[in-house]
Amino acid sequence: MSRIGKQPIEIPAGVELKLDGQTAKVKGPKGELEQVFSRRVTVAQEGTQILVGRVDDSAQARSDHGLYRTLINNMVVGVSQGFSKNLEIVGVGYRAVLKGSDLELQLGYSHPVLVKALDGISFEVPQPTQIKVLGIDKQKVGQVAADIRKWRKPEPYKGKGIRYEGERVRRKLGKAAGA
Repeated sequence: MSRIGKQPIEIPAGVELKLDGQTAKVKGPKGELEQVFSRRVTVAQEGTQILVGRVDDSAQARSDHGLYRTLINNMVVGVSQGFSKNLEIVGVGYRAVLKGSDLELQLGYSHPVLVKALDGISFEVPQPTQIKVLGIDKQKVGQVAADIRKWRKPEPYKGKGIRYEGERVRRKLGKAAGA
């Protein structure tokens, strides 16, 4: 039995789950999310818990068991608390500014980079060198953060670029001076 899949999901107060065939809809104070799950998995609600089971013992059903339990748990956490990814900008002249709901980045190019906010995603810029990506869909938040990071990945010689908060960049030595 999957160690993750057999754990029940607690439904916090203010969150509703609606099961319709192979679709789970979760509604909470921050929004609403929907997930279609595999026919190899069963989802049932018992009181304030969601239980995910599997139909048979095939390899695909075993892997789907833990996957869909995690996806449904992320939906419940997302509509109740939300998710965030923090990014740090390192480099002289590199900065971020909020323009309406969009994000404008100065990253050493000849032009500013404009990142549009997707549906359900918002940005916060507490300091010009910090970006917070917020949303209820964990996958979308992570993807938007990865797309922002792609504009200027941290380079190993000076460490300049956009990195996740707490990410360590392995530094390399530059050219050795003539001996």
